[in-house]
Amino acid sequence: MELIQHKPQLASYLVADEVVDHGHPAVRDLAARLKSETSDAYSYAQAAFTYVRDRIPHSSDSGDPRVTWRASDVLAWRTGICCAKAHALAALLRAEGIPTAFCYQRLTENGAGPALHGLIALRLPGADAWARQDPRGNVPAGVDAQFSLDEERLAWPVRAEFSEVDYPVLFDEPHPAVVAALKAAPDRPSLWPIYPTEL
Repeated sequence: MELIQHKPQLASYLVADEVVDHGHPAVRDLAARLKSETSDAYSYAQAAFTYVRDRIPHSSDSGDPRVTWRASDVLAWRTGICCAKAHALAALLRAEGIPTAFCYQRLTENGAGPALHGLIALRLPGADAWARQDPRGNVPAGVDAQFSLDEERLAWPVRAEFSEVDYPVLFDEPHPAVVAALKAAPDRPSLWPIYPTEL
């Protein structure tokens, strides 16, 4: 699949905002710690991905009812759904000058109702292509997302037989419909009825 930048300027994918608040101390401190343990942009990106994937449980897996949306809150509270975790990873990557985009998939649950899944794409310095990464969090029952620049290792490849969709657009900021739902929900049970199912 050919990925399409929503904004042509690569600098747009480094911006901090209300959601991707990579100037916040919670983000800066973790970024500095991860950087001190790595040797280059590749190893830093891999370490940031692994941290968000493994150290911040997906709230559905852990049963945490809290809804997070701001990157610094995801890191501080150590919980979030897929899109919130993507916000946190994007903040860590952008904090160290790695352009990061927001990507989405329209998936189904066991062939049932649709759900919008959020992930990121990064572009390492000197690279001529974007690489999608999925920090959702692995589970023993068939979710095994891995950091990879050569071959996508996402949580879920789309299944044509269920009309699932890989959206090709690389957004420079999280989709407003996703952010609006996350902000409006007082808890996770309240989130699902208002959470977008497609873009």
